[in-house]
Amino acid sequence: MDNSGTRCRRLHYRWLVVVSAAIPLMLVALDGTSGQTVLRSSGQNVVPAFEGWEANPDGTFNMVFGYLNRNLDEKLDIPIGPGNDVQPGGPDQGQPTHFLPRRNRYVFRVMVPKDFGTKEIVWTLTSQGKTEKAYASLKPDYVIDPLLMMKDVGALGTKKKERENRAPVVTIEGDMHRTVNVGEPLRLTAVASDDGIPSPAPVPSRYPISRNALGLRVAWFVYRGAGDAVTFDPEQFKVYADFKSNSPWTPGWMPPPLPPDGRFPVTVTFSMPGNYVLRVMAHDGGLDATKDVGVTVNASTSSR
Repeated sequence: MDNSGTRCRRLHYRWLVVVSAAIPLMLVALDGTSGQTVLRSSGQNVVPAFEGWEANPDGTFNMVFGYLNRNLDEKLDIPIGPGNDVQPGGPDQGQPTHFLPRRNRYVFRVMVPKDFGTKEIVWTLTSQGKTEKAYASLKPDYVIDPLLMMKDVGALGTKKKERENRAPVVTIEGDMHRTVNVGEPLRLTAVASDDGIPSPAPVPSRYPISRNALGLRVAWFVYRGAGDAVTFDPEQFKVYADFKSNSPWTPGWMPPPLPPDGRFPVTVTFSMPGNYVLRVMAHDGGLDATKDVGVTVNASTSSR
């Protein structure tokens, strides 16, 4: 992929893990068009991905996007603007500005009208001196559905019971926008439920690449804003495929026990002023649901 922005359409990555006592962990992503991309710990750019389109009951469509952060560990912040632009209709169409490491699928949706036809939605990302583009269209072979999503994320769908799976339901208690000062704890609570499909199961030690943990799990993370300035208490597990620690893709990882009341509280503290979006994700190992809350963080009175 070059700086002109290779036409990255629907990117499905095969993950290979090379582990050696003498060689650092490396992940290789194959996208079927550009050959191989070796992911490093830091210093790499973010590639937008068109995952496919969904049909809505009212005749409109959702263009679904995700991304590949080529870094194994580095998180990047790319503000809305020329370097993080969704057109037409943008630059802001709900895309993230805080990019977690590795492959993150089905991150946001852009709704288009019934008569969208052969037009395209283009997401442009510039990071680490490189510009990449994802082109979304309603071509028939780009259609996606829950079964395809489950296969992509959790290698599920071969069993009849798995095909009956429905996405979890998640809500946030209280206002969808909050205001706090730097250093002032903010209490947030999500309420989540699931249909119990698939049954809870840890990540199998033999297949850490193709499978993540099964069963409802809930975590908060930064969707927009300076991620390094945000602290969650209790610490949240990673929502991306980190095979080394504290991730639903880490061998042996099991979803924590569910609270009887279905409530998942967290205390958030910000060390920098600014505008943030925090996202909570409820995931059952195949399908997910998310909700966002906006937070305006003002400078503390003592620092003025």
